Amino acid sequence: MSRFTHAGRVRHVIDIPAALAATQERYNGDRGREFIAGLPALIEEFLERWALRPDGAPLHGVTALVLPVVRMSDATPAVLKLQLLDEESAGEPVALRRWDGDGAVRLLDHDPVTHTMLLERLDSTRMLSTLPGTRDAVLVIAHLLAHLTAGPAPAGIRRLGDLAHAMLEQTPRALPRIPDPRIRRTVADCAAAVREVVDEPGDRLLHWDLHDENVLAAGRAPWLAIDPKPLAGDPGFDLWPALDNRFDADEVTWRFDAMTDVLGLDRARARAWTMGRLLQNALWDIEDGRPLEPRQLEIAHRLHPGSLK
Repeated sequence: MSRFTHAGRVRHVIDIPAALAATQERYNGDRGREFIAGLPALIEEFLERWALRPDGAPLHGVTALVLPVVRMSDATPAVLKLQLLDEESAGEPVALRRWDGDGAVRLLDHDPVTHTMLLERLDSTRMLSTLPGTRDAVLVIAHLLAHLTAGPAPAGIRRLGDLAHAMLEQTPRALPRIPDPRIRRTVADCAAAVREVVDEPGDRLLHWDLHDENVLAAGRAPWLAIDPKPLAGDPGFDLWPALDNRFDADEVTWRFDAMTDVLGLDRARARAWTMGRLLQNALWDIEDGRPLEPRQLEIAHRLHPGSLK
């Protein structure tokens, strides 16, 4: 919708999704409420600054608003992405610039003050999750990861080594909060696996969150990655989402073997860093008072060293 001010200038009325407001309040409290309250003015500012016009209803994830737009200077379809800056999202424009549209969505413009980004528009109706064959989807992710993680991370990207050391420091305090001794043993085993590789964390540019709803179809490529939460580290830390997508316990080992083959990874190291993802998830669940998800524990059991080829 649009309306005119007294000065004759068009101002756009964008409906802010209630679900986004709820998640911002849940995860960011007062800061999230302030972000939601300021979104209409922020949208208006960047529509004017970058000469854009709205071109559809806004989309959203857990933390970001994504508004389809058209760049008026050249009729380029794009999306305006607005989100709060945090440690996970801070590296997104840096990574997208490094990839420069090669395997990932292309960054068209970026404001470092507000963290607002202008991105090329992909086909949001065709996520990788719509691909019928789960094995085909896993291979798509594997080939994207092989491409995206081929080079070293730029300076300033948060480091897997730092995260891993912090997780190992938190684990002794977290373990007593797990009432089930079998689950406690699994989490302890994950920490032990991370301890074996923590001093060699790697330096590749990782996506961290390449699940099948963060892969979209595009006109210029079959599939492209979106929404990275970049890390500098070992590509084995990037395998977890594809093991968890459309979970099938009997497929875990096949998926792991297929991805490590495509990426050319040492399976023992990749297993250790995959266990690191379970440890990371477990520590978050424990901190929030949630039970650990059975399927995540099943992934750990399926990747026991004795099951690897």
